[in-house]
Amino acid sequence: MGGFLFGIIVLIIFIIFVLLKTAIVVPQRQEYIVERLGKYRTTLEAGFHILVPFVDKVAYRTNLKERAVDIDSQTCITADNVSLAVDGVMYIQVVNSRQAVYGIEDYYGAASQLAQTSLRSAIGKMPLDKTFESRETLNQQVVEALDEAAQNWGIKLFRYEIKDIKPNPSILEAMEKQMRAEREKRAEIAHSEGTRQSVINRAEGDRQEAIARSEGEKMKRINEAEGRAQEILKLAKATAEGIRNVAESLAVPGGIEAARLEVAKKYLDEFGKLAKENNTMILPGNLTDVAGMISTAMSAIQQQSGKRSAPPSSGSHPERERPFPKSPTPS
Repeated sequence: MGGFLFGIIVLIIFIIFVLLKTAIVVPQRQEYIVERLGKYRTTLEAGFHILVPFVDKVAYRTNLKERAVDIDSQTCITADNVSLAVDGVMYIQVVNSRQAVYGIEDYYGAASQLAQTSLRSAIGKMPLDKTFESRETLNQQVVEALDEAAQNWGIKLFRYEIKDIKPNPSILEAMEKQMRAEREKRAEIAHSEGTRQSVINRAEGDRQEAIARSEGEKMKRINEAEGRAQEILKLAKATAEGIRNVAESLAVPGGIEAARLEVAKKYLDEFGKLAKENNTMILPGNLTDVAGMISTAMSAIQQQSGKRSAPPSSGSHPERERPFPKSPTPS
């Protein structure tokens, strides 16, 4: 009885041992590589699986999650022979567990080494100034090189990022001087451009002012000339109208007598003004000859009126003009 019980206990322990060896639970985002008698048999995905005891075994366990792998700092030489310390990080993922474990010994290490060599090759084709502004180009070149080489490794490189680029201290000092000189140059150029634009603006303003002033002066002179022309024209028209009215007045009955009276009145008025405004007493040579002067003026008016009213015949002789009286002489 005791031996039978011992055998049952041994059997139970053996069954538990076999179950532990053959029953496999694969976690999510992982894959197990199963070998049968040392040869690849299958790839177990996430879930519960039963293996053949003592024949099948889990040889490799692979993680399918994306993983960030740091790339150690390395020295790179640019195209202009400048040393740079460059480090980075790459993001890779296992996409084929069988190729990852049987295609290469250490796919993480191999990918890191290939990323470093690809980065050195890419930087060696660029000058120093270009490396700082071409990080995206360098990252893309590393990704393309790894994708081409890792096709048989069962891994996928999603992206590569350069974390830091550190030139030598002497190079940093030279770059700082260069940047300072460049900033000073841009400042001087900006100042000169501002001065130049200011001078241009002032000259343009002076030109516009001179043009406006000349235009104003031109319009002023044109307006003044037009005003004088209008004044002369109106004065001429008024004079002509006055002469025409005088001629018409002389032609009507009583016109000559009215003209004689007006001439005598004007003569006396002007003579009175002359005597009033001057200290020297001026008298005509013949004080009693006022009527004769008036008669002379009226004869000239009648002669001109007769010429306008009736044209002279071919045999007639023009009437001899009477002499005007002598001008008054100062006493």
